Amino acid sequence: MARAIAFYLPQFYPTPENDSWWGNGFTEWTNVGRARPLFPGHYQPRVPADLGYYDLRIPEVRGRQARMAKEAGIEGFCYWHYWFGGQRLLDKVFEEVVNTNYPDFPFCLCWANHSWKAKTWDPAVPDRMLMEQTYPGAEDYKQHFYAMLPAFRDKRYITVAGKLLFGIFDPGDIPDFALMADIWNNLASENGLPGFCFFAFAQGSGAMQKAKGPAYDMVVYDAMFDAVYIHNHDRKHLLKARWNALFHQASPIEYDYYTRCALQKFAQFPETVPCIDPNFDHSPRSGTKGVILHDSTPQKWGRFCAEVAKSVENSDKNGLLFIKSWNEWGEGNYLEPDLRFGTLYLEETAKALK
Repeated sequence: MARAIAFYLPQFYPTPENDSWWGNGFTEWTNVGRARPLFPGHYQPRVPADLGYYDLRIPEVRGRQARMAKEAGIEGFCYWHYWFGGQRLLDKVFEEVVNTNYPDFPFCLCWANHSWKAKTWDPAVPDRMLMEQTYPGAEDYKQHFYAMLPAFRDKRYITVAGKLLFGIFDPGDIPDFALMADIWNNLASENGLPGFCFFAFAQGSGAMQKAKGPAYDMVVYDAMFDAVYIHNHDRKHLLKARWNALFHQASPIEYDYYTRCALQKFAQFPETVPCIDPNFDHSPRSGTKGVILHDSTPQKWGRFCAEVAKSVENSDKNGLLFIKSWNEWGEGNYLEPDLRFGTLYLEETAKALK
């Protein structure tokens, strides 16, 4: 059976930083609620169903999410984790999960180690830096480890081959990851922990090649941006993209095209752990310039998920399969129920994984 782990976004509650940058009460739902269709058949806005426009500060919401995921055959959540040179952001939800031992559902972490910028979408106006990602060195890596030590000691923390699973979103950005890996593994040993299985998250084969290195135990490969790149450099699709850009200011890519490309890429790079997308639509966050996978259905997702799950069951990848994502509504990228499809994406996930 495949070990499916779903990425989990914690940005569904207000924070002082987001209040300052975007206005009081801003959460991911702010972007979701103002999304509009950009072309005929474009599925927007997306409205949550069973869980509603939830606030992740409510434990009952987190409990229902965990039950839904478990029933769908998902082993655990991989929480996006934010660390900026000694400062943690969007940490309230995960801290409560650790401190309260609820929900009783496995988890791991992936460090979203990228700077936060306010996009202007105007080439004449520079983007505004909100939080810059820096790498101060050894002392910061030690501080980072000890800040997360309660989570690493938690019995729910996901392990692979006996080691704690920890991801890096942008592996090419860390100038001295080997140093970080050595420090963390040494500190793990000093604190009675088994050490780490570090994975590098790579979107596209170009990023995957950069991520390969002796310090990372594996590469988790998301082929979606390869599908976008290949699509937009094919002459027929390039003309279609230009036509769409002229009339709709968006270039949708058929979900079937993405799944075919992804399966080909996963076969081309069998040493990587696949990461698959039930859907993707960045327009709620980025407006008319975002990537859009068009015409995903629960049945298409189910077939795709089943084929990839089967490929990893008996592989040397420890059966791992990542799903992006559980609840990234601002990217149209989620498994949670919505008004159009209800629980069908979860039901198809269960069929594929069980």
